Amino acid sequence: QVQLVESGGGLVQAGGSLRLSCAASGRTFSSYAMGWFRQAPGKEREFVATITWSGGSTYYADSVKGRFTISRDNAKKTVYLQMNSLKPEDTAVYYCAAARSYRVVTIRNEYDYWGQGTQVTVSS
Repeated sequence: QVQLVESGGGLVQAGGSLRLSCAASGRTFSSYAMGWFRQAPGKEREFVATITWSGGSTYYADSVKGRFTISRDNAKKTVYLQMNSLKPEDTAVYYCAAARSYRVVTIRNEYDYWGQGTQVTVSS
């Protein structure tokens, strides 16, 4: 069982930066691929970024590539999402998720555990 708690969301102006954190409980955190998704009002939850258990491989949605960076610290059982050059269209609730996999995972239904989400609002 893995429990995930996101933090770091907030209100920022366009062009600004935020770093989201996702703290995990459970002894097997390092064996999970981790991902970030987001959901804007009236839209479906969409993939943002994923990272393998070792941190050796990452994958990003085209909409955030070059602006967002996912990373993890297995000793701290934490995954991060550094978001730079934020745009109003990045406004959403951001969710952290864990998947029992040793590869990158981009499909929402392949994730086994989810956090409650943290709100990110980017003003123009």
